[in-house]
Amino acid sequence: MSIEQKKTGTAALTLAAIGIVYGDIGTSPLYTLKEVFSPEHGLPLDEGKLLGVISLILWGLTIVVSIKYVALILRADNRGEGGIMALVALALKSVGVRSRWQGPLAIIGLIGAALFFGDGIITPAISVLSAIEGLEVATPALKPYVVPLTVAVLFALYAVQHKGTAGIGRWFGPVMLVWFAVLGAMGAVNIADNPRILAAINPWHALRFLLDNGWLAFLALGAVVLAFTGAEALYADMGHFGKKPIRIAWFTIVFPGLALNYLGQGALLLSRPDAVSNPFYQQLGAWSVYPLVALSTVATVIASQATISGTFSIAQQAVALGYLPRLRIVYTSERQMGQIYVPFVNWLQLCAVVLAVVGFGSSSNLASAYGIAVTATMLMTTILTFFVVRHGWKYNALLAWSATGFFLVIDVALFSANTLKILHGGWFPLVLGAVAVVVMLTWQQGRALVHENLRQHLVPLDDFLTSLFTGAPTRVEGTAVFFRAEGDGVPHAMLHNLMHNRILHGRTIFLTIHNEDIPRVRPEQRVSVTDLGHDCYQVDLRYGFVEDRDIPAALDACAASGLRFEPMQTSYFIARQNVIPTVGSGMAMWREALFATMSRNARDAADYYRIPANRVVELGTQVEI
Repeated sequence: MSIEQKKTGTAALTLAAIGIVYGDIGTSPLYTLKEVFSPEHGLPLDEGKLLGVISLILWGLTIVVSIKYVALILRADNRGEGGIMALVALALKSVGVRSRWQGPLAIIGLIGAALFFGDGIITPAISVLSAIEGLEVATPALKPYVVPLTVAVLFALYAVQHKGTAGIGRWFGPVMLVWFAVLGAMGAVNIADNPRILAAINPWHALRFLLDNGWLAFLALGAVVLAFTGAEALYADMGHFGKKPIRIAWFTIVFPGLALNYLGQGALLLSRPDAVSNPFYQQLGAWSVYPLVALSTVATVIASQATISGTFSIAQQAVALGYLPRLRIVYTSERQMGQIYVPFVNWLQLCAVVLAVVGFGSSSNLASAYGIAVTATMLMTTILTFFVVRHGWKYNALLAWSATGFFLVIDVALFSANTLKILHGGWFPLVLGAVAVVVMLTWQQGRALVHENLRQHLVPLDDFLTSLFTGAPTRVEGTAVFFRAEGDGVPHAMLHNLMHNRILHGRTIFLTIHNEDIPRVRPEQRVSVTDLGHDCYQVDLRYGFVEDRDIPAALDACAASGLRFEPMQTSYFIARQNVIPTVGSGMAMWREALFATMSRNARDAADYYRIPANRVVELGTQVEI
């Protein structure tokens, strides 16, 4: 690739990153300052406090986003992939399989993923709602229409998800580029009118604000954190764009635009304190409100799209890592692997988002729910990063603590400030997160119980084959593929087939699928074949946690080992397990019932593995847990 081609590719990825990665944090100026000086927080607006708040926001963006996420955490890539689930896999690998930290780190990761799901519900609600609330600034008569219009916009957004973002996605970057340009321009205009606000660049104002205002400053932190929402997207979308475009976009476009706008809103409030009710929409005067509402609505839809796509990706990774049951996943682009649509997650999320909009009714009310989800996720990310730095990168303990301890203190302070909002809406993401954690832990532990039950009754494969071929079993033409768990004995489907049909196919394949803790497995490592004799073979397939499981396509690779498959002569035998909850063992009865329900409603295995339906034979078996 030539230098010019590399430059063109980087430029295109940088533009795309501006649209996808930075939509959430880019729309934070819509509501952050309004919430900081909300009457509910009791923080009076005067020059000293305003300079302190603006300074806190600017230095928070510098420390939390620029240094923590862009400089440090982007380095913690799992073979190019990012996001909380990728970080969990990396942290677990760093400490080793036998480490006592395996369990706690997995729980921390699950909590982070669960809170990300909660964030994915609040982001579309607060972003779109705050944009359309600009109509209230234009005329209070439109206030009754804000919530219905918000619901209509959100419904339209979720209704087109099945089409994917490949078509409209190419417009995200240019639209958000315009958005950040407008943010910067509005800020510059107001800074020019009142340049005293530039004093906020001095971090002393932030420190003095915290020291002089005590409890009020602590309360204000809970709203200041709204300026950092979306920082997790930097890491989550690393696999799509790479580190370099994300860093270029942040330092050249996003950070300058945000900094100028926050300074500009501060300059406006220095000149006109009465604009505190909604400083964003009053930066340029009444003539600009309707154009800004239109542009803000488009920007917040893009921000919401990024969060929705991120939720789909996290759900896909959770399924692959064994924390959620098989879900139907639709690939909406033939060119881009990351373009997926998960119908169940899509409609479930829409229901939750609409409930949030209708239930909370305003962006101010939703802001209380927003902060705690964001800060808790940041805290989980910092903890996991410590183990990667200490055990994965092999930094000494002092350096590892120094690298992450500073950010941990900040995360704890921000999270603590937001815990004060639990009774005022903060309970919402915590409840959502708790439900998600229970579901994921129940599925993981339920699968372990099923595996343990089957293991207790397994028949060793080698001994079984020796016994089977002592006689001469009746063999028929064709190939039979039996799914076999890792370390398992004879597949139950094979035992049932021999019991009922009393035949064995001319060629028998024992297929084991290994879910690796890396994003993708190299093609040459995908398949391994072991000859067991008597035309029986053990085939091992390996997949990363972002890869689609296409079994027929993977089996074609066995040709290199001399094993060729004729599609119309190959039958796939799958054991469908009917889980029976029992009292006195395993999990609590209600959790066993929940697991059984999820198991019955999980996506069909043949569909998940892309096996032709007319080549599948399902044999049922009951498993007590």
